Amino acid sequence: MAASRNSGRLPVSEALLTAALLAAVSVAAAWWVFQQGFTLYYGDATAHVNIARRVFDSRTPGWYQIGTVWLPLPHVLMLPFVQNDQWWRSGLAGVIPSAGAYVVGGLFFYAAMRHAFASQAPAVAALAMLALNPNLLYLQSAPMTEVLFLAELSALLYFTVRFGQSQSIGAVVGASLAALAGALTRYEGWFLIPFVTLYLLLRAKRRCVLYAILFGAVASLGPLYWLFHNWFWWGDALEFYRGPWSAKAIYERALAGGMARYPGDQDWAKAWLQFREAARLCAGWPLAVLGLAGAAVALWRRAWWPVLLLSLPALFYVWSLHSGGTPIFVPHLWPHTYYNTRYGLAALPLLAFGCGVLTAILPAWVRALSAAAVILAGLSPWLLAPDAQPWICWRESQVNSEARRAWTKEAAGFIRENYRPGTGIIHSFGDVTGILQQAGIPLRESLHTGNVPHFDAAVSRPDLFLWEEWAIVMSGDKIADALVKARRSGPRYELMKSITLRSAPAIEIHRRAGRGLPLEVHLSGASAGPVVP
Repeated sequence: MAASRNSGRLPVSEALLTAALLAAVSVAAAWWVFQQGFTLYYGDATAHVNIARRVFDSRTPGWYQIGTVWLPLPHVLMLPFVQNDQWWRSGLAGVIPSAGAYVVGGLFFYAAMRHAFASQAPAVAALAMLALNPNLLYLQSAPMTEVLFLAELSALLYFTVRFGQSQSIGAVVGASLAALAGALTRYEGWFLIPFVTLYLLLRAKRRCVLYAILFGAVASLGPLYWLFHNWFWWGDALEFYRGPWSAKAIYERALAGGMARYPGDQDWAKAWLQFREAARLCAGWPLAVLGLAGAAVALWRRAWWPVLLLSLPALFYVWSLHSGGTPIFVPHLWPHTYYNTRYGLAALPLLAFGCGVLTAILPAWVRALSAAAVILAGLSPWLLAPDAQPWICWRESQVNSEARRAWTKEAAGFIRENYRPGTGIIHSFGDVTGILQQAGIPLRESLHTGNVPHFDAAVSRPDLFLWEEWAIVMSGDKIADALVKARRSGPRYELMKSITLRSAPAIEIHRRAGRGLPLEVHLSGASAGPVVP
């Protein structure tokens, strides 16, 4: 960890071999997950693909459809692929960017380890602990955002480690672009920016502030853009934080309805406990012990920067748990269920780095053997139980999606058999959109909450503006309220199918009595985009 400028350089042939191995593992994992039907188990995975799809496939297509709560880069990367109907319906459109990020992130992580350790065996041990973790492999096989952020964090680690050795402006530019991408992917990317800026300020020779200013200016473009985006489209720069679909607003509504507070809310001890247990379940006990031991050795040897940088995402989640903004539920702690357990993977890069440290401190002649031993020990929980059941991220997605997958399949089958193209469907955007996705009905056939002002007009004055032949209702949503109004002043809708499952909201499919107006009639005067408040 005190390598010279050139001793840790990654040869091109080694980089190509590493990328090829990562690509082989990625494709194999993604193909297996797809064959098992697990690709869209996460509700968020379905939502990510549909958000990207609606940017161009919508009554009101355009950049407004990128949304407000989730940051835009993951959906932008899906745009070229969701235009393929089969890839959109199957979720493969979102798997391609995620799997690509796995390869890129693994390569940057390996390169960072080679620079840090100036040795191959510790870098191999660290990469194996990261890249062969089955929970990470599952997430890279689904349209999720965690693996993309991991790639950006790995690139940031690589360029900052390289800067510490070379003091080059190229490393600063690379770190700036990696941080900018991270800030447009997940909010923990915002949390990293001041720490990296301070590191560059302290690490630069002669305390040159230009590097820190350059990094801070480029990286901050991400948060600044998102504040502007929310102000421009919604009239509130903090719409993503306090708007009706924000985590904060959803939590406040749940508390008002009588739900108990999240474990960890305003309690540092419980916040740490929830994250720690999620991290342990994601990594496994052997990797957790080895990784923390290695991180402690790194601090003892004053290699503090990789430890700090790789700890920041975990610290962000503990802070978020304490503030009440992010819940994490693990099955063996109250409320004994699964929710956001995948956030425990935020500790995985740090633990993998620690395994590399344990290998690096040994004499060169035993490093290869020790790397093999570390890899075998770290992977032992998964090697002893090779099926998917112990994978906490898969288990979380499987348990939480069971009812949703059942009603989506049943409703999609009914809609597919009965819907006539061009007659229109009104529904709330969210889980219900998966019905159209599975049925293969383009989103431009539907009127949903993202089609403003047309949707707002339809639900507030159904007698004047509700023209769709079909309505898909989830109990308690705005469509249900609109149909109640329509019973008094028209149009009249008849219940055609009701789906009621235990621990799931009721789904109703209604059809307008008599023929609805053809879609092209009431779209002829529609605007190309929303009215901006």
